[in-house]
Order: sequence, then structure tokens, then C-alpha cells
Amino acid sequence: MGKFEINTDKSGKFRFNLKAGNGQVILSSQGYTTKAACDNGIESVRKHSQDDGNFERNTAKDGSPYFNLKASNGQVIGNSEMYSSESAMENGIASVKKNAPDASVEEISS
Repeated sequence: MGKFEINTDKSGKFRFNLKAGNGQVILSSQGYTTKAACDNGIESVRKHSQDDGNFERNTAKDGSPYFNLKASNGQVIGNSEMYSSESAMENGIASVKKNAPDASVEEISS
């Protein structure tokens, strides 16, 4: 089963990663100024990950596919790693859809 890991970056901002059951990061957040805002971001991922229309599929300058998960207001709430192929990216999206709703939340102390 997947899990959200919350950590604090060097600038003191809270960030989360959604990890699949195999431990691979499948979605990363922006930096949040408060833990409460980070928690809200996680809830937003849970809610918005179930609608395929919220996934924005992109291609990086080097040709690598990646995706962003957007909230209904258009704000990006998470982004993926760069993938080697479009099918790998689609697998990543499917993994977010599968793991996000029931993922546990774990705080990682730094």
C-alpha cells in the first residue's frame, strides 16, 4: 500500500512525497509554509487523483514525459518524476490513482 511521507526541506518548508507500495516516489509536492497547508495538499491529492481530467500530461525539453496533478482551481498540487516513455508515465498516473485514496501519512524527521 502507498504512503505519503512529509518532510521539511532546508528552507523550513513542508513537502510530501506519495510513494507506491514498492517505495518508489510517484508524486511530489511543492513547498508549504505550514504543516496544516501540507496536510491540506495531501487531502487535495486524495480528492483530485480520482479524476483523470486533473492529470496534465507534459513533455520536458529533453523529450521525457511527466505529469502534474491539478486541483479543480487549476493549481498544481503535485508533480511526477521524468519518465522514459509515455506508457511508463501512464503507469505512474495509474499508480497515483490507486495509491492516493488510502495511503497512510508518515512524518519523516530531518
